[in-house]
Amino acid sequence: MTSLPPKPFFTIFPHILFLLLHILYVSSFSAFSDHTSSATSISGTTASAAESKITGGTSPCINWIGITCDNSGSVTNLILESSGLRGRLYDFNFSSLPNLLILDLANNSVSGTIPSRIGNLSKITELNLCYNDLTGSIPSEIGFLKSLNKLALCRNLFSGSIPREIGKLTSLSILLLSENNLTAGAIPDSIGNLRNLSFLHLFQNQLSGSIPSSIGNITMLIEVELNENSLTGPIPSSFGNLRDLSLLYLWGNKLSGSIPQEIGLLESLYELGLSGNDFTGGIPCSIGNLTNLSVLYLFRNQLSGPIPSSIGNMTMLNDLDLSQNNLSGLIPFSVGNLRNLSFLYLVENNLSGCVPSEIGHLESLLQLGITVNKLHGPLPLEMSNLTHLKVLDLSYNEFTGHLPRGLGHEGVLKIFAASHNYFSGSIPESMKNCTSLHRLRLDWNQLTGNISDDFGIYPHLDYVDLSYNNFYGELSSKWGECRNMTSLKISNNNVSGEIPPEIGKATRLHLIDLSSNHLQGTIPTEFGGLKLLYNLTLSNNHLSGVIPSHIRMLSSLQILNLASNNLSGSIPKQLGECSELLLLDLGNNKFTESIPQEIGFLHSLQDLDLSCNFLAHEIPWQLGQLQMLETLNVSHNMLSGLIPSTFKDLLSLSAVDISYNHLEGPIPNIKAFHNAPFEAYRDNMGICGNASGLKPCNLPRSSITIKRKGKKLVVLIVLPLLGSLLLVFAVIGAFFILRRRARKRKAEPGNIEHDQNLFTILGHDGRLLYENIVAATEDFNSKYCIGEGGYGTVYKAVMPTGQVVAVKKLHQSQTDKLSDFKAFEKEVCMLANVRHRNIVKLYGFCSHVKHSFLVHEFVERGSLRMIITNEEQAIELDWMKRLNVVKGMVGALSYLHHSCSPPIIHRDITSNNVLLDLEYEAHISDFGTARLLMPDSSNWTLFAGTFGYTAPELAYTMKVTEKCDVYSFGVVTIEVMMGRHPGDLISSLSSPASSSSSSIPLIAQHALLKDVLDQRISLPKKGAAEGVVHIMKIALACLHPNPQSRPTMGKISSELATKWSPLPKPFCTITLVDLFANACS
Repeated sequence: MTSLPPKPFFTIFPHILFLLLHILYVSSFSAFSDHTSSATSISGTTASAAESKITGGTSPCINWIGITCDNSGSVTNLILESSGLRGRLYDFNFSSLPNLLILDLANNSVSGTIPSRIGNLSKITELNLCYNDLTGSIPSEIGFLKSLNKLALCRNLFSGSIPREIGKLTSLSILLLSENNLTAGAIPDSIGNLRNLSFLHLFQNQLSGSIPSSIGNITMLIEVELNENSLTGPIPSSFGNLRDLSLLYLWGNKLSGSIPQEIGLLESLYELGLSGNDFTGGIPCSIGNLTNLSVLYLFRNQLSGPIPSSIGNMTMLNDLDLSQNNLSGLIPFSVGNLRNLSFLYLVENNLSGCVPSEIGHLESLLQLGITVNKLHGPLPLEMSNLTHLKVLDLSYNEFTGHLPRGLGHEGVLKIFAASHNYFSGSIPESMKNCTSLHRLRLDWNQLTGNISDDFGIYPHLDYVDLSYNNFYGELSSKWGECRNMTSLKISNNNVSGEIPPEIGKATRLHLIDLSSNHLQGTIPTEFGGLKLLYNLTLSNNHLSGVIPSHIRMLSSLQILNLASNNLSGSIPKQLGECSELLLLDLGNNKFTESIPQEIGFLHSLQDLDLSCNFLAHEIPWQLGQLQMLETLNVSHNMLSGLIPSTFKDLLSLSAVDISYNHLEGPIPNIKAFHNAPFEAYRDNMGICGNASGLKPCNLPRSSITIKRKGKKLVVLIVLPLLGSLLLVFAVIGAFFILRRRARKRKAEPGNIEHDQNLFTILGHDGRLLYENIVAATEDFNSKYCIGEGGYGTVYKAVMPTGQVVAVKKLHQSQTDKLSDFKAFEKEVCMLANVRHRNIVKLYGFCSHVKHSFLVHEFVERGSLRMIITNEEQAIELDWMKRLNVVKGMVGALSYLHHSCSPPIIHRDITSNNVLLDLEYEAHISDFGTARLLMPDSSNWTLFAGTFGYTAPELAYTMKVTEKCDVYSFGVVTIEVMMGRHPGDLISSLSSPASSSSSSIPLIAQHALLKDVLDQRISLPKKGAAEGVVHIMKIALACLHPNPQSRPTMGKISSELATKWSPLPKPFCTITLVDLFANACS
């Protein structure tokens, strides 16, 4: 295209002004009258107004910037891009420009629609209206412009569809319709008629439908950009005809199917972008034919299978990104042939094996990312050749051995991440002087070394995380010289000494986490200068002294965790000025005096823990102002007096613990206090109220005093009347008794025998509730059935209040056994008082001649078995959720066995009787088989439980103990980890050979733990992996054939409360032998 280069507006403005003045006032060439009126309409003036002012003048073809005329004086080129024009094309008289060849109004402020009259420009070869504010649809009359070579309508606001008439523009070589709002329909098939087209840009629209295969007919195409639309379907195989194509962008669509083998025929291709789609299948081997390719982006798809070794033929590659797929197998050795590679990303796949030593040949590499895979083994020594690396991310793999030697010694490394691996040894010496570092993550490894010496001064460092390693030594004052640092995380190491006050010089710090070390000394007052700090976590150290009053200067502080130290003195009232605080944990220290009332000013506070201190006096009423508070723990102190009445306003509170104090009086009438377990109240002076294990409150003392004063008066008045009234009452009572007996004799005997209606529903009118449940289930219609067991069928019932309950309608065979209704009613009342967050609440029992049922809390997601047997739901149940499910079961069973008096044995722990709520929190259900166990008494019973979950000793003895529940818990726990019932493993462990401590079951001799786990989800990483190993050891111990050798639920609960120890070897190498040996030791 022939056009003048864009000029600054101040240079063309005089010419435009002259042009407009000329149009309005002077023109002697009648041939130009129509042209001038057209230009006037672009400027916002109507043609009729311009024509009324034409009087004569000089030709606009002379010295007019942007306007070109032919020899006859007719305008041929109108090139006014970037000229600051405003207005519309609506009044443009296209018919007055019969010889116009080029119309270029790009990068102006032209608005409105393109009028259909544009079809009159029959000779035009270039039409460029890009970068304007044009709206509406592209007119079909565009198809009349048969001479058009370039059509550019990009970066406007066009909507509607691409007209099929565009296929008539057979001379077109450039078609630019990108960055609009074209939505209606797909790309027209007629576009395949544009055999001369070289550039096709339709990106950043909302085009849908499939890519027409007719595009394969446009063999002269050089660039195809269809990215960022909503295109669906496969890539047409006809694309293999586009042998001249150098750029193909299809990324950011919804394309599916496999990448066709024909893609390998595009040997002229320089850039290929297919990322952000739904492609499946493998990467075709033919892709290795693209030897001219510089950029290959296949990330964010669902590609699977191995990386083809033919990729090593693409020696011109500069960028290769295969991240976020399901690729598996090894990194091919041939990747070492890609000597021009600058960027290599294989992130978030399932690649395994070791990193090939050939990767050391990629000496031009600037960025390498292989995070979130299953790569293992030591890194090759050849990686030290990658001296130009600026970004290296090795995180979330299973690497062992040392970090690469010589890393960063060229001083160009900016980002280095190797977290969540099994790296050991010390930090490379070269890292100490790598002043270019911007981000460093080495957390969750087994690195060692003296932290005082291994790190230097990094002026550009923004983020550092060395947590969960084995570093020792003292913190260096050099960290304070990292003036751009925003996060400093060195938790869970063996660091000792004092916190250097120089850290206070790093004034951009947002987060400091030095928890779980051996730090001593005081909290530096210099921390008061860290005005941007929002998280200060120093818990689990040996810090002493007081909290400095300068803490008030941390106005951005949201998290302050100083728990488990030796801090003393009073809690500073200045904490009340940290108004942004969300979490305040000062537990397990030696704080004295009272809780400062200023804490009540922290209106954003959500979590408050002041437990295990020496705090005294009353709880300040101002804490009742913390309306965002969710958890409150003030246990193990010396607090006294009443719980403030203002606590009734803590409606967001969900967990509370006030145990081991000297508190007395009623608990607040809010849900958190009512639902709290007895452990949250125990060992106080006299707390009362409606909660588990508490006595109901008596009348207020003032009422009792008044009654005592008036007691004598009452006696004097009542005694004389009592004698005279007693005889009257006796006569009336005898009359009614005789009358009732007479009525009973008239009743039918059959009705008397069966009319035993028992309604034991705590806090409810039993008879009314019975009627509501029958109505809600439409007399127990099957459409409300949500489960069935050996004791009855479970229905979902929505009560008139909107409350949802689960109703277990007992089989007739069960109700026939309820001969002693009073004994059963007493048992139901006791069970209904069992309250724990991980136990399904039993509201009560209804027995009627027609129906008998138990009423339970409704738990939303249903049974654990239903979830792990459903493919989609099992995948959603990741390892951390599974570990929390096990913790929930432990909490429930520990409570039943050790906190209830008398203790309760469930007797039927199965995956069917573990229910999950919306947060995947476990709730133990079904007390239909539970019986109360008095201590030191035998509990002989008929066989109870579910086959596959019951303890083996019940086969030869009918004595049920808590250890039967422990065994069942072990079975369910392994079922959670395996995703299926562990039948074979249980059979092996129950065999005679396995009862010997010297004999290991055959199934466990060679099996790897990773092969036993649920294969539907990826293997657990660092923290989750430690949890899985810990839980599996406990579960195997629970399956011991000897009941006395099984742990108690209390002991299991204590073990889960401690920090999981690091794995002794890589997770993928742990066998069941390792777990079984540990479980039996």
